[in-house]
Amino acid sequence: MSKSYRLASLSLAIVFAFSWNFGASASAGDPLPSWNDVESKQAIISFVEKVTKPGPNYVPPAERIATFDNDGTILSESPSYVQLAFVIKRVKELAPQHPQWKDKQPFKGVLEGDMKAVADSGEHGVVELVMATHSGMTADEFTSLVENWLANAKHPKTGRPYTEMVYQPMLELLAYLRANDFRTYIVSAGGLEFMRPWTEKIYGIPPEQVIGSSIKTIYEIRDGRPMLVRLSEINFLNDKAGKPVAINQYIGKRPIFAAGNSDGDREMLEWTTAGEGPRFGLIVHHTDAQREAAYDRESSIGRLDKALDQAESSGWTVVDMKNDWKVIYPKREKASR
Repeated sequence: MSKSYRLASLSLAIVFAFSWNFGASASAGDPLPSWNDVESKQAIISFVEKVTKPGPNYVPPAERIATFDNDGTILSESPSYVQLAFVIKRVKELAPQHPQWKDKQPFKGVLEGDMKAVADSGEHGVVELVMATHSGMTADEFTSLVENWLANAKHPKTGRPYTEMVYQPMLELLAYLRANDFRTYIVSAGGLEFMRPWTEKIYGIPPEQVIGSSIKTIYEIRDGRPMLVRLSEINFLNDKAGKPVAINQYIGKRPIFAAGNSDGDREMLEWTTAGEGPRFGLIVHHTDAQREAAYDRESSIGRLDKALDQAESSGWTVVDMKNDWKVIYPKREKASR
């Protein structure tokens, strides 16, 4: 497993703090106003029209399922996955209770800011970090930790709240699909319980339509009250070949639309587009170093290599962020009081 995937389970995103435009401002003649008039936009619109209008390619609303990766597909993952920032903060907060961490990798690397050492610790090291910071508490306590952290967390490069680091063109795409009776799902390697508190507010995707990696949880009675307690054990890693398995398990139907940005999404795109009838696979290619970030084959996060090579032969649409999108992030509007 490459280093880019050793951190795959540490992806995430954030609590909604500002009023976002989910595409409601799109004119009747342009459902995707933040997209340039390019092939990728026309391919999306053509597909949606094809499956929603009467004819040989019509797909009933019950079968209109669309799955989206999160980090790097809807939410910025550069320079690192957002959930990793949460893990780092938690390690530093908990370090006084664990003096042994200062001499033990990967905790030592986190405390000293040596992320190479963290990556070199491999999958086992990353699991140790997750278990130490995400378990030993109830599900409600963990949700509160996530919400409290995200309410104040800032992106390390822009200094903006993580709530401003979502892609406006993808928010419009989600809204456009839902307006045409698609059910939209998040299918991410990020933590399931980490994403669910905020996805409905920021994406319009409710918790029950979020699929992610998880740790084992048990039911207990504590002080006469029923609790869900998070254990120090991985339950499921929702990445690569795990994504189609999870979709089948939790949705029970093959999607007709799938979007991702890395090799971790390749199997989801393969499985989606291999089905019968109209299918759509979309890859977000990070090509805009000025407005966002430019990376693909050699990246330590969101590596896009095999899936990029496969896109043409598989008929997947590759979105060039620099050339296809008019804007990257939504315009910030303070919420009304």
